[in-house]
Amino acid sequence: SGQHPTRRPTRRTPSSLPTTPATPHHTLRLPSSFPLHHTMDDMSAMSTSLPADMMSTNPILAKLTALSIPHTSYAHTLSTTTDELLANVPLSSPSTETHTKNLFFKDKKHGLFLVTTATETEMNTKELGRLLKLEGKVNLRLADEDLLECKLGCKKGCVGPMAIMNNSDEKDVTLVLDESLMGMEKVHSHPMRNDVSVSLSPNDLMAFLKGVGCEPVIVAFPKSADGGAVLGGKVPSSRPDGDKGASKPKIAKKDPGAPKSANVNKKQTKKGETQLALKWRKEENFAMWYSDVIVLSEMISYYDISGCYILRPWSYKIWELIQDWFNIQIKKLGVENSYFPMFVSQDRLEKEKDHVEGFAPEVAWVTRSGDGELAQPIAVRPTSETIMYPAFADWIRSHRDLPLKLNQWSNVVRWEFKDPTPFLRTREFLWQEGHTAHASYEDADVMVMQALDLYRRVYEELLAIPVIPGYKTEKEKFAGGHQTTTVEAYIPVSGRAIQGATSHNLGQNFGKMFDINYQDEKGETKIAWQTSWGLTTRTIGVMIMVHGDDTGLVLPPMVAPQQAVIIPIVSKSCPLENLSGYCEDILKSLEEKGIRAKLDDRLIYNPGWKYAHWEQKGVPIRIEVGPRDLEKRQARMVVRFGGEKIDVSVDTIASDIEKKLKEVQANMLAKASEFRDNHLVQVTEWKDFVPNLELHNLVLTPWCGGEHTEWEEWVKEKSREESLQSRGEEGEDDRAATSVAAKTLCIPFKQPELKEGTKCIASGLPATCWVLWGRSY
Repeated sequence: SGQHPTRRPTRRTPSSLPTTPATPHHTLRLPSSFPLHHTMDDMSAMSTSLPADMMSTNPILAKLTALSIPHTSYAHTLSTTTDELLANVPLSSPSTETHTKNLFFKDKKHGLFLVTTATETEMNTKELGRLLKLEGKVNLRLADEDLLECKLGCKKGCVGPMAIMNNSDEKDVTLVLDESLMGMEKVHSHPMRNDVSVSLSPNDLMAFLKGVGCEPVIVAFPKSADGGAVLGGKVPSSRPDGDKGASKPKIAKKDPGAPKSANVNKKQTKKGETQLALKWRKEENFAMWYSDVIVLSEMISYYDISGCYILRPWSYKIWELIQDWFNIQIKKLGVENSYFPMFVSQDRLEKEKDHVEGFAPEVAWVTRSGDGELAQPIAVRPTSETIMYPAFADWIRSHRDLPLKLNQWSNVVRWEFKDPTPFLRTREFLWQEGHTAHASYEDADVMVMQALDLYRRVYEELLAIPVIPGYKTEKEKFAGGHQTTTVEAYIPVSGRAIQGATSHNLGQNFGKMFDINYQDEKGETKIAWQTSWGLTTRTIGVMIMVHGDDTGLVLPPMVAPQQAVIIPIVSKSCPLENLSGYCEDILKSLEEKGIRAKLDDRLIYNPGWKYAHWEQKGVPIRIEVGPRDLEKRQARMVVRFGGEKIDVSVDTIASDIEKKLKEVQANMLAKASEFRDNHLVQVTEWKDFVPNLELHNLVLTPWCGGEHTEWEEWVKEKSREESLQSRGEEGEDDRAATSVAAKTLCIPFKQPELKEGTKCIASGLPATCWVLWGRSY
């Protein structure tokens, strides 16, 4: 239930959304005990008063939930004007919280504007045009209700800044935000109905707007002498009569040190004014920094189904470069590419009991076709063992048919219930999955290790990320498999580990289930030994988190879509025509060396904007070419990693850049390795375990063996308990994607010396190996 976009001529409205308008005749039915006149001290009561169906059917509330944005929604007395809202829903702390006032303007020349201000801000259209720096004749007028419904999908009196999500397709409405909102702790606004409000922080409001593809213009309205925001011009008609004879208020002079107002012509302003700059620092709020980076660097766009994301060309090209390299390597091992269907019948999926139990909570099922129910539900591929192995059974008859080595590049759906994170934890992702069959365990194990070493090389040679290869414990191994190997990476700042890729020795378990038999040289029937191994687009997220900085992406040259960008420094005295031939010669020399390069000769952006843009996208090298460079037959090379600036001769520029790219690749791996190694510690007593986790360390401990799953669980629960105690917290949300508890990452291949008599850190039993622990994504 709730106000939603009514049917509009320019876009279809989902028929599943209710159409009841929020008018005095159609209000939310409140429980009799609910206070109709309240303060925000009643928030706990209000947040539980919304019907459950509204949380999922109201478009704004559903979108907030899909984007995992913290917010509180609450019902209140229907309020159609700002005055009614202030009377019906007084706030307990007006100095730190505010309702919003929302006005929808149209201008024949300049377009449509949704202006959202604090309730104390007064509005004057003439002054608004000046603040927005609208050129020429400005005639801003309030738009009629039909246009409001058409563009923002809501009735008069139900508008809030988040209604801009209904303009995400046309993008012909500019959202203008009052800068004073950014200084509040909480901002309250209507979610397209006027008997409900949503409270959230300014940062979370900005995150929502970013999630729906809106970049607002933030305006610093002048302040009156009494602290209220006032715009000069005619005294508004809503003032008391006694004020109408008052003199026109003067616009306060702006503090030279204060931030500049946003410019509606964003592409021609400085970096900080175009919203290119990240809003979050990596060290201060890692999660929000990550969200900032992936959106502003044009890696990801959000989608209207939670956990599903659009890979934009910049990120997909990185995946293609990984694909290109990996295909060359697996073909050297005799692996061939193929493709299998994405659907699997219920009978096949459930044929291997342990396997399906491991995936059951994440399987997505197709149950309908058009208007009818399917006779049997069909699963969408969570992994392909049960899809491919019936075909293996048909194809493999003799030892001459072995080994069979196949790979496919495909998508996978795993319906995660925990908080989704782009690239890291998504409901649909891209991957490669290799599946092989062999005549012996030894041959299969060689394949497992070959695949795992390729994954190590992807991370270390392509992505410049150090990884730790090892075996998974029995508790953590692949469901239905015999043994799982893994490469584990470390994420700076968050101090968490992340599973990079896995390679599984499946043994003969699936061979028995699917009758993958063959006749050996002696004519005896044998069961094939199998492997499976996979690498996903998670690699891209790991790369972003390890190397990115407060400016944006820092891309390793091996996977950078563009390794160098050439930017001509154009001015009135030196037009592009003077530099274009020189720049094109540089571009040609780079391309002849196999360097992925681009000439950015767009005239609508100035050089400073281009510097910021390509830095944020992580291009390893920027080449600046100005009139002096033309005279001296040189160019300036600026390195993204480290910021080094070098003037190089145009005669040797291709060789110089080729050398620099290799140097940058090696240095990025060295830096990440040093940071990881500084956070890798050995601990032999439990008392030191949790304190080291709190220091964001990976912890190596003596262990009684991977088969002791009960002690793994003990460590997980005990570390959670002690970590929460040390933080003064009572518990954590079981739905959260990350936990303070430790888990085993792997039993590293490379083992430190284990002295005789060393005890397991948990059980006290004799230790048989070292195991690596950490908090994990």
